[in-house]
Amino acid sequence: MPARSASHDWTAAPERGSVAMTRLMLWIVGALGWHAGHVLLYPIAAYFLLSSPRQRAAARIYLGRALGRAAGPRDLFRLYFAFASTILDRVWLASGRTRDFNIEVHGLETLRDTIQAGRGCLLFGAHFGSFEALRAVGDAGCPVDVTILMHEANAARVKALFDALGGPERAAAIIPLGLPDSMLRVRECLDRGGIVGLLADRAARGERVQHVTFLGEAAPIPTGPHVLAAVLNAPVMLAFGIWRGPRHYDVRFEPFADRVAPMGRAGRDAAVAESVARYGARLEQLCRAYPYNWFNFHDFWQKQAA
Repeated sequence: MPARSASHDWTAAPERGSVAMTRLMLWIVGALGWHAGHVLLYPIAAYFLLSSPRQRAAARIYLGRALGRAAGPRDLFRLYFAFASTILDRVWLASGRTRDFNIEVHGLETLRDTIQAGRGCLLFGAHFGSFEALRAVGDAGCPVDVTILMHEANAARVKALFDALGGPERAAAIIPLGLPDSMLRVRECLDRGGIVGLLADRAARGERVQHVTFLGEAAPIPTGPHVLAAVLNAPVMLAFGIWRGPRHYDVRFEPFADRVAPMGRAGRDAAVAESVARYGARLEQLCRAYPYNWFNFHDFWQKQAA
């Protein structure tokens, strides 16, 4: 039986920090340009690192597990710098200014083959690298609707930012979770053959989770995205926009499941459990390969309170 998340509400504090940094980047880019913004990332990352003790402690725990050794100040700075870099790039990518970016794309043909079947597709991502790089590829390379499903509080903040960055037409492609018509809108998008993307690595307080071994210890992974895929009988792909350096991304689309569960309810719980475990295992592989790309600044293993 899935448990419910008891962690602190990451949908509030950590995302407010992200919004604050994005607003700062908006001002810097508007006043000084990308190159000056990139130089200023060093003091900005240092400031956020030094001024967030709780998030710093959580990041140290994560990096220690991903690196297989104690994380030092340089490791922490690299994580914060990568995060700040994706926020700076987000300002440009969200407004469609991709000319000076080096974005290597892998697996896009597989994604196109999936959506050309006319069934639509769920795209599972994570707080890993840049989801905005994924959207930039989707806008340029996918002939269908690309919609993002996210928690309602975050959706309101992100909508306000996209209104400033890329116009209301981009913000309209966000479906907030928790509204009466949220699932209906997801189904309608899939029925049109569109793509619905969501981040599947974190659970909000009270959300159902399954504990899986992740970087050496049991951690809660939300079951909701996998249940959604099973109920809607939708194919699932994984998507990651890996930050490789200044304005350089490796965007990967990976096949995950033609369907999470067989038709009908029989065996659905077991199929969802297996799907959650496979997702966690793939995210673990990426965290070990690219440890400074998973922007985890909260108590993911729920150890700090204990």
